[in-house]
Amino acid sequence: MEPAPPVPAARGTLYVVATPIGNLEDIGRRALRVLGEVDLIACEDTRRTVKILNRHGIRAKLTSYYQGREKQKAPVILRALEEGRDVALVSDAGTPAVSDPGFSLVRDAVRKGIRVVPVPGPCALTAALCASGLPTHRFLFVGFPPPKAEALKKWLKALEDEEGTLALYLPARKVRRFLEAVFEILGDREVVLAREITKIHEEFRRGTVKELLETADDVLEKGELTVLIHGR
Repeated sequence: MEPAPPVPAARGTLYVVATPIGNLEDIGRRALRVLGEVDLIACEDTRRTVKILNRHGIRAKLTSYYQGREKQKAPVILRALEEGRDVALVSDAGTPAVSDPGFSLVRDAVRKGIRVVPVPGPCALTAALCASGLPTHRFLFVGFPPPKAEALKKWLKALEDEEGTLALYLPARKVRRFLEAVFEILGDREVVLAREITKIHEEFRRGTVKELLETADDVLEKGELTVLIHGR
């Protein structure tokens, strides 16, 4: 009698876990449970993630997974999943893979038949959108705009006819140049600038492009803004 074929080892699960975008109280029980139970946490910055873990008394094995090293680290994480270990993917803040590292890892896991489970929670995009006062029934998230002037204008031109609210992330130091380009290409539309969301100095600046340009230099140079622009 021929021996029975070996039973393939059960594969692990990749959990995509949202973490606070500022206020450390904005984390759910499920996220904490998952972070405490997985075999490995893949983080954008281990120093940031460990603050959340320490606050809640969670001890876990961490590995870095950030932009620039995704290709090198993904095979290690995928191998762990294929060997049956559960992995949680987190970013520095908010939901992984939304303009943060994670998309390529999730895509590769799906292609390999590995179970991917979202653990939803904070996201700067949705937090800013729901409090913006701009239409929410249709919106288009476009990530980060191109850094160079001509590419930025071409990028905005391609969005000129979009009827939904435009949503994007922007380094605070670039706000004036960005608003000037918006005025030139899209006109004097309603815009909302959201900064420090969920933090002590949370601020929403609302107005037309012209109005916001008058105080653009008052925006702190550090950090990121979530920018919302009224559609056509």
